[in-house]
Amino acid sequence: MKKIFAFLMCFMPIAANAFVNRDSAVVRIMNKDAGKVHERVIPVGNEIQFEKMFINVRACKQTDPFDAEDFWAFIEVHEKDDGQIFGGWMSRNEPGQNPLQHPDYDVWLVRCE
Repeated sequence: MKKIFAFLMCFMPIAANAFVNRDSAVVRIMNKDAGKVHERVIPVGNEIQFEKMFINVRACKQTDPFDAEDFWAFIEVHEKDDGQIFGGWMSRNEPGQNPLQHPDYDVWLVRCE
């Protein structure tokens, strides 16, 4: 029985779910009032200020090169007066899954570099 199990294990597909850590995230920020879109490169572990928001990238990961390309970033967004307005994972391929819900701004992950 053990030999059959070992034989079957050799031919079963293994889900790798591997990610490659990247050094920075490229995010797209839209100011809804002005109707303008800006792209910013944010190094992992650093924070940038965009108008009245502070955007911090904690991690940026790319799917394994042998899988369908996707990028994931753990992003925290703070506003001067309101504190944290977003904190969580954003996916480039699924921007509507974890969007920043804010009346003045939209933020999307473009890619990891």
